[in-house]
Amino acid sequence: MNPTPTAFHSPSGQEIYQRLSTNIQTVMRGQSVATRKLLAAFASGGHVLLDDYPGTGKTTLAKALAFSVDVTFKRIQFTPDLLPSDILGVSILNQSDRSFHFHEGPIFANVVLADEINRASPRTQSALLEAMAEAQVSIDGELRKLQEPFFVIATQNPVESRGTYPLPEAQMDRFALQFGLGYISPEAEVDILSDQIQTHPIDALKPCISIGEVIDLKEQVKQIRVSQEMKRYLVDLVNATRSATGVQLGASPRASIALMKIAQALALFDGYEFVTPDQIQELAVPVIAHRLVLESQARFAGRTADTVVEEILQSLPVPA
Repeated sequence: MNPTPTAFHSPSGQEIYQRLSTNIQTVMRGQSVATRKLLAAFASGGHVLLDDYPGTGKTTLAKALAFSVDVTFKRIQFTPDLLPSDILGVSILNQSDRSFHFHEGPIFANVVLADEINRASPRTQSALLEAMAEAQVSIDGELRKLQEPFFVIATQNPVESRGTYPLPEAQMDRFALQFGLGYISPEAEVDILSDQIQTHPIDALKPCISIGEVIDLKEQVKQIRVSQEMKRYLVDLVNATRSATGVQLGASPRASIALMKIAQALALFDGYEFVTPDQIQELAVPVIAHRLVLESQARFAGRTADTVVEEILQSLPVPA
């Protein structure tokens, strides 16, 4: 007698998230909040800029995500002499058949770590613009599609100014989220020391989800409902930055789209079938603040983009 076939079980988005989060936190001690934001961007299709002090674990967090998923991973160390072709690839003449063959650059991977992105020139930084916005690159007059999923994690150190180039507004707008990791508690730091006495725990990290589950997770995020009231609330948040005191350039409609999509991911992680004001408020600063350009007088007065967004959050009525 043939055994009864077992029905295929597609794991829920919340289950996939918990598996990923638990796997990453075996390496990233005390960084559950940062892990939650990173995975929300990953599940929603956005890109992330990690901006924090040296040694806080930015690169390790990016590698922990890449090693937790059965996908291709490439790291690009940005330096002043890096060229766009070092990222995108180059066509090389094959002497045997006298024809050019394209050799893919590191951008052709599922997860790309752009380490210390602000050390490269604006010309090289711009090589990422089309890739991050449209998941494609134009090389030698030909459009080349990037692999799905495609996720960029960039890092930069805010305290180093020598040999760095500030990211232009167009590049900043391509990042769905910008956030830092911050310093962890002494207890968590002691755990890190214990973990690394013999080897680094990331060396033992194995994939816990497949690429198919990643695609399934992204589809589940798209099914999370966003009511008209929530859409209007997040649009009002973004729109208020365009007339806020001390702001020279407010957030674009791309910020509204990013805020909605990442809020959908957080709602899925939290077990909801719809977006609530809590998810929007949790994400408002990391999604919106880095897109704002403040007037020079406001900066000299100590006003920050984070403060602007927080003030808007407090002033806007929250939908019931």
